[in-house]
Amino acid sequence: MTAGKSYFFILLFLLVSPLVFAQKSKSQLQKEKQENLEKIKETEKILAETGEKKENSLGELVAINQRILQQESLMKGIKSEISLLDYDISENNQIIDALEGDVKKLKEEYASMLFAAQRASGKVDKLTFLFSAHSFDQLMMRLKYMEQYGKVRQDQAVAIEKVQHILKEQVRVTEVKRGEKTNLLNDETKANTKLTDLKQKQRTIVQSLERQEKQLRKDIEVTRKAVAELDNLIAKIIKEELERAAREARDNKKNTREATVALSNSFEENKNKFPWPASGFVSQKFGRQQHPVLKGIIIQNDGVNIQTKQGEEVHSIFNGEVSRVAFTPGIGSTVIIKHGDFFTVYTGLKDISVKQGQKVNTNQEIGNVLSNGEGISELRFQIRKNFDALDPQEWLRN
Repeated sequence: MTAGKSYFFILLFLLVSPLVFAQKSKSQLQKEKQENLEKIKETEKILAETGEKKENSLGELVAINQRILQQESLMKGIKSEISLLDYDISENNQIIDALEGDVKKLKEEYASMLFAAQRASGKVDKLTFLFSAHSFDQLMMRLKYMEQYGKVRQDQAVAIEKVQHILKEQVRVTEVKRGEKTNLLNDETKANTKLTDLKQKQRTIVQSLERQEKQLRKDIEVTRKAVAELDNLIAKIIKEELERAAREARDNKKNTREATVALSNSFEENKNKFPWPASGFVSQKFGRQQHPVLKGIIIQNDGVNIQTKQGEEVHSIFNGEVSRVAFTPGIGSTVIIKHGDFFTVYTGLKDISVKQGQKVNTNQEIGNVLSNGEGISELRFQIRKNFDALDPQEWLRN
């Protein structure tokens, strides 16, 4: 391999290899950014709908808190993209410096070749060089040398042209990346301004809600009573289902029990793969949660609350049978679906489209989300294995 070709391939490897890995990271960041922007769009709609009915409500605060988290995530992604571009630009500048040095070296070598060629450019000098050979073999070797020397000069000229082309392209790519960085810096400034506005809105809502402490405590007590009534209903239904299963076992209904076991196993195997019952965001997590405004108030949640858009469709997360459709004052209608030894509970519904004893499939619509007097549209969702409440976020698709 000639010196020119050696330079070309080494530089090409140095140019391409880091960009392949950087591009993967860039693609992943851009994908995450797009997903975040879609979530922000959805939350903005929920926030707008919530604020239409009543300003400075608890639901609006929860939505604002979610938007702040999303905005911080967006800014983190933008900063990561800027850091990646800084790294790429730095790498590219090093490559450009190396390419410029190689072009200079190649040109110097080429100039030396031209000088040597000019010294032996005369026909007499060439003939003298050839015919001064002491033997025919030596003459042929000198002829071959002259031919190879000419080819080396040609290869060197081609190598210079190729490296100059790569250098020109690398400079262009670097300028594009600098442009991308400028755009991202502008995005970062806008995102930071938006975050400041959201936090100011958050402070305003919190201050307003703190002045409504008496009403908030009253609302908490009403909700607690409604949830307690729902919990009693769920416990009663599960008890009835377990008693029915025991009777079937005593009656040797083998096929029924086998079907129940198969459905239970299938449900468990799909952990982390279940679709969400509705779009939106988790407004209250599983377990014991601190009230977002009132200090010292702890709320126990046996599932998750999903704040969503008005009239949002709610779907079954898996195949099963509707055990009960019921209404609870204060929190709306509930659909309980049995999946073998597992149960899913959907509360806060209106316009129920299923009935007790009906078989349902994965993603089948079972009703729509109810909006309360403050314009908050929220689904209460639970997963239970017999009487045990499970954290839905450990079972739903991430």
